[in-house]
Amino acid sequence: MAAPTVVLLPVWGAGHLMPMLEAGKRLITRGSRALSLTVLLIPPPTEEVAADVDAHIRREEASGLDIRFVRLPAVEPPDFRSIEDFVSRLVQLHAPHVRAAMSSLASPVAAFVIDFFCTTLLDVSRELAVPAYVYFTASAGMLALFLRLPSLHEEVPVQFEEMEGAVDVPGLPPVPPSSLPNPVMDKNHPNYTWFVYHGRRFAEADGIIVNTAAELEQSVLAAIADGRCTPGVRAPTVYPIGPVISFSPRTEQSHECVRWLDTQPPASVVLLCFGSGGFFTAPQAHEIAHGLERSGHGFLWVLRGPPAPGELLPSDANLAELLPDGFLERTKDRGLVWPTKAPQKEILARAAVGGFVTHGGWNSVIESLWFGVPMAPWPLYAEQHLNAFTLVAYKGVAVAMKVDRKRTISWRPRSWSER
Repeated sequence: MAAPTVVLLPVWGAGHLMPMLEAGKRLITRGSRALSLTVLLIPPPTEEVAADVDAHIRREEASGLDIRFVRLPAVEPPDFRSIEDFVSRLVQLHAPHVRAAMSSLASPVAAFVIDFFCTTLLDVSRELAVPAYVYFTASAGMLALFLRLPSLHEEVPVQFEEMEGAVDVPGLPPVPPSSLPNPVMDKNHPNYTWFVYHGRRFAEADGIIVNTAAELEQSVLAAIADGRCTPGVRAPTVYPIGPVISFSPRTEQSHECVRWLDTQPPASVVLLCFGSGGFFTAPQAHEIAHGLERSGHGFLWVLRGPPAPGELLPSDANLAELLPDGFLERTKDRGLVWPTKAPQKEILARAAVGGFVTHGGWNSVIESLWFGVPMAPWPLYAEQHLNAFTLVAYKGVAVAMKVDRKRTISWRPRSWSER
């Protein structure tokens, strides 16, 4: 009889797909029983994202581990008003395909692990009598807010930014409304409706797997376990398994950014890097450049430009358009601007890096903590404003940066024709 398989259903974003795959690989290589992995793949929305996913799959298929990838059929994209709304609706449309794929597997299904945007598929696991777990790729603090949101919806009748005082998220210091994630800032938006929905359905899962360490968020995990985040509802079982970080094998030739860092003094360089979705317009890039030049400090700036027409992700930066005249020449002895993707983990591991200006995505946060690099978070979108608050006020591992979130770019298309 074939070994049981654990079925993973990630979404395609880099911050979702890779951590879930890494957690699955740990399960099958370090667990006490023989297991395989089956990964169900929802077709990504653009060719650019699909190419990134395909490249990652090829690397995993060459690893020699017992991992099978099953590509689900495409569906007609739903109407939507934001990325979070789009993903949640698209996943819901895939329910018949997920049910069919799981029913046709030759191996018995030991568990079904879904991304936190996929709670509509808990109905499929119930129909198939398969234990279901939510893989939560953000912090336990964000999970606490998700779980608390259905009751907050009843307790706070106005928009959060209109309420008096702070938001009560058990286990965290009082949260200023200005530090809440973008998707919950407008109660009339589908994003908010979906977040309340997902937060309510989390409690139905057999467990929630979180990419965090118990030592990092003890009070939050205790609050969840005690039921303080889910009044009147059974508290979900939470499994903190982090930090889940994927390390690439060493290569003979280091990346150019790494080689440059190895020529710099210890703790002399600040890294500026804003994740797979962060970019800046020319006026913003000019202001950052002026600040770096005036600071007199060394820097490595991974600068990306706005998405190209028809694409979702940032483009390689046109430095002539984004930077002030003469900036590169004036700072060439102490700074490097890198206009495309860069190996963030390898960069953070270098002794020359003494600080990290980051968008505050959770994967970047745990990588920075792993390598002991202090942060200055500049949140751009998603849950990053909450991460920035907790890094400063709860964990004490970052310095606050004053951000006017109404002026910060948070690019989100309403339809694929607006990409």
